[in-house]
Amino acid sequence: MTSPLDRPARFDVGIVGAGRVGATLGAALARAGHRVTGVSAVSEASLARADAMLPGVPVRTVPEVVDGAHLVLLAVPDDALAELIAGLAATETFTPGQLVVHTSGAHGIAVFESAADTQIMPLALHPVMTFTGTAIDLDRLQDCCFGVTTVDLARPLAEALVIEMGGEPVWVPERQRVTYHAGLAHGANHLVTLVAESMQLLETAGIDDPARLLEPLLSAALAGALQQGDAALTGPVARGDAGTVAEHVRVLGQVAPDILPTYLALARATAQRALLSGRLKASTAQPLLELLAHQEENP
Repeated sequence: MTSPLDRPARFDVGIVGAGRVGATLGAALARAGHRVTGVSAVSEASLARADAMLPGVPVRTVPEVVDGAHLVLLAVPDDALAELIAGLAATETFTPGQLVVHTSGAHGIAVFESAADTQIMPLALHPVMTFTGTAIDLDRLQDCCFGVTTVDLARPLAEALVIEMGGEPVWVPERQRVTYHAGLAHGANHLVTLVAESMQLLETAGIDDPARLLEPLLSAALAGALQQGDAALTGPVARGDAGTVAEHVRVLGQVAPDILPTYLALARATAQRALLSGRLKASTAQPLLELLAHQEENP
């Protein structure tokens, strides 16, 4: 098999894992003109997803999917990736010259160390998006960045693949891969928890449609944070209103003790950021920080 850089622009693609990401990126590659030659799927959900997103693509075992593919897409959970790569390398399933792409955010290309002798071309292409595993995801790729990490030789090819799928490549140095992923997970995943807890409190307060209240507020807050950072902070913590925060803490301890630790942790982090950014004076912040510290020590 020749070098990936010498091949025609169209690849035979094997998809290992018909989860939400694998099925979507496989469909995006097919839409770009590549030929998906096989997909691995085990659960009923993944089989149904493969049938819907990759119609006509045969479902095969992992070795069959990898064998003969120019580009292999490994779309498996982060913790399963290293073992999968090591197993494929040990069984000599990889072919010299293959492009082998994984979609993990936390890993760069160091995860391919066990396959160093196989002469594959390693790429880490992480779509910065949450997926549903349906056709709607293909439209979301049109406004999606991909975290790209690979060897210097393959960087133009990696970026071209991202552009073909409709995304925007963003280079992530290998040594910064975990920090990069932590930033994304902290923002997106914890945002879901935060919003769900806010909706829970509003429901407790008797609000019939919490989403209706929150959507314009949170949309404005998100836009402000993305544009201004800490300068967008508002509310009782940013103002140093210790009395209001104390009332929040008292009521949350009664009606939602499960949410109270999250409130305390985020209020303390907010107060510290407001203080460091100059939004909150030290004299105003001190009573608030003492209140929050006391509550965290004596829940």
